Amino acid sequence: MGELLQALRQLIELDRQAGIQFLIRPALPAAPAAAAAPPSPAAAPAPPPEPVGSERAARPALPPRSGLAAADLAAIAAAVAACRACRLCEQRTHPVPGEGSPAAELVFVGEGPGADEDASGRPFVGAAGQLLDRMIQAMGLRRDEVYICNAVKCRPPGNRAPLDDELAACRPFLEAQLAIIRPRVICLLGATPLKSLLGLQGVGKARGQRWDWQGIPVIATYHPAYLLRNPAAKKPAWEDLKAVLALLGRSPPPRAG
Repeated sequence: MGELLQALRQLIELDRQAGIQFLIRPALPAAPAAAAAPPSPAAAPAPPPEPVGSERAARPALPPRSGLAAADLAAIAAAVAACRACRLCEQRTHPVPGEGSPAAELVFVGEGPGADEDASGRPFVGAAGQLLDRMIQAMGLRRDEVYICNAVKCRPPGNRAPLDDELAACRPFLEAQLAIIRPRVICLLGATPLKSLLGLQGVGKARGQRWDWQGIPVIATYHPAYLLRNPAAKKPAWEDLKAVLALLGRSPPPRAG
């Protein structure tokens, strides 16, 4: 081994004398490994179907206003027919958006459709509706001169009172109808529309006063179905209707006979 080292030194010395440089070069650094491509993300799972009652997808967006009240009310009616924002749509036969004059000075708002209304798709056509027709006539008006709708647009099962979430689901439709028509007076028939539109409880406490919804006077009175069960309430209800007429600048017509 010593002789080999000695021979190597002599060889290097001879190369140096001959002008040959013997260099030991450091090893080149290894090329960096190519970065691994990030794994492809897994496809996002499809969202589950929205259940009935989902606010995000079940209620159609309110249609844009065209400026033509009749067309805008028809668009609201179409949106009501497509709505699945609450459980009331599950058993309905027909939605009942409302009917009447798009230029009505007076809008009546009831509670919700009953069996007759669900079958026909029209508001207030049963016994309570017949009484409402007579009330309108006693005011010196015709049914086709006013607009009639309900706080909810589908029949609650068994004609029960609508629940809070059902009122909330339908309230945008009701408010859109009122905003399109812009009546001079709104008459609320019963506790349900009073609660939905004004957040008040109890017709007995609210009637006899003038309320306000977005600058429109509001009068609350008893629902015609309540009047059929409680005829003694017809007299105070007539006083409420006379207050509506006064806001319209009208007087009750003289009674025949």
